Amino acid sequence: MGLPLVLGTFTIIFLGLYYSYQKLRFKLPPGPRAWPVVGNLYDIKPVRFRCYAEWAQRYGPIMSVWFGSTLNVVVSNSELAKQVLKEKDQQLADRHRSRSAAKFSREGQDLIWADYGPHYVKVRKVCTLELFTPKRLESLRPIREDEVTAMVESIYIECTTPENKEKSLVVKKHIGAVAFNNITRLAFGKRFVNADGVMDEQGLEFKAIVANGLKLGASLAMAEHIPWLRWMFPLEEEAFAKHGAHRDRLTREIMDEHTLVRQKSSGAAKHHFVDALLTLQDKYDLSEDTIIGLLWDMITAGMDTTAITVEWGMAELIKNPRVQEKAQEELDRVIGFDRVMTELDFPNLPYLQCVAKETMRLHPPTPLMLPHRANSNVKIGGYDIPKGSNVHVNVWAIARDPAIWKDPLVFRPERFMEEDVDMKGHDFRLLPFGAGRRVCPGAQLGINLVTSMLGHLLHHFSWAPPNGLKPEEIDMTENPGLVTYMRNPLQAFPTPRLPAHLYKRVPVDV
Repeated sequence: MGLPLVLGTFTIIFLGLYYSYQKLRFKLPPGPRAWPVVGNLYDIKPVRFRCYAEWAQRYGPIMSVWFGSTLNVVVSNSELAKQVLKEKDQQLADRHRSRSAAKFSREGQDLIWADYGPHYVKVRKVCTLELFTPKRLESLRPIREDEVTAMVESIYIECTTPENKEKSLVVKKHIGAVAFNNITRLAFGKRFVNADGVMDEQGLEFKAIVANGLKLGASLAMAEHIPWLRWMFPLEEEAFAKHGAHRDRLTREIMDEHTLVRQKSSGAAKHHFVDALLTLQDKYDLSEDTIIGLLWDMITAGMDTTAITVEWGMAELIKNPRVQEKAQEELDRVIGFDRVMTELDFPNLPYLQCVAKETMRLHPPTPLMLPHRANSNVKIGGYDIPKGSNVHVNVWAIARDPAIWKDPLVFRPERFMEEDVDMKGHDFRLLPFGAGRRVCPGAQLGINLVTSMLGHLLHHFSWAPPNGLKPEEIDMTENPGLVTYMRNPLQAFPTPRLPAHLYKRVPVDV
């Protein structure tokens, strides 16, 4: 018993001295008192962005939060966000990689988890100049529209089946299927689900890989923040190796299928991302690890975020019947009742675009973004940010700041009719996709899909809360996590608005 007690006492004293040294050496932002060993870990409430927003009211728009012995700086207003993401962007463009993120990304061989440097610049260039160009996004538009109409058909079948009459449906089930099928088709050129909704063997394997990755990533939370405790929580090397091998084998199998098709068609490549990356491999000197990493970046970044945003948007539209009716009036006037909407209609649907933008303002899918890591000592807001610190931008708090938004908690799309606010990284009041060197390269793709899904859901159906529930009683609390699913999945009652023949999916093969 003596040795553990001595070691524990020594550790507490050492960390107490370390905190004091940091405060004396640097002018750190204010923040809640850090306890020895754990820092502020036990003070943080599960929904972190809300907790940080509350603390910002007490400590100010820039504050220090300690995860064990690691300093995390949180900024919560647009001026400081501009400093982090634009003025001091290069010094804050690295990534903090947990042990699991390091394993999944092969130590940053992808885009999301790469530190800022030659590799990041190269793969970012591939994304900007090759993968997410307007031409490629337009060429893949039929896939997006196909999957959205498949969603409409599945909702129509469920709500018009006699045994489901008067029953509400779980919205997430239908929009999640769109997000899954869309991203797998864009990235891999594969629809793992047939017309009857049955998933094939590769699809089941794919879903199992995604689920296992989430499980492995969540298994190390506490040890990640207290490095000297990691010997008590060893990395499951065998489990991570098995997961990585499983993921890589499936991805290579799909890549080989595409290579074979290209060879048979005399080298002609389709527009899917896997084909693009394989044909660009020599031009950009892309390793196989990087190609696999980029493909899985698209999966992880594009699948959850789209479904999350649309579910929140539908919750707000059901809570606010006035907005729902106004959006439907615009759709009826522009589209009418004898055809379905396409993305080509967007320019003539300004209010629908504002609905999508207001949804992303109130409910950004990654409310704290991914943390930026300082690669050198830097000053933000007059305070020191030591090299190696993590910096979080609370985009959720910024988008609800009463100093820059009128009635910030009210879902009012008209605010964007009155003032056009950019949301792709140029206006630091609205940052659902981040900004600067690490802005999401797929921002326009996400905007298009969210707008299309909301438009189709509103044009094809009127939406009401489940029987017995008032609109204002819909639960609008969030689940803890890096992304913000609704705590209780939205249930709603749809009523068809269009002729029956407009609910039929017309499959396309691109």
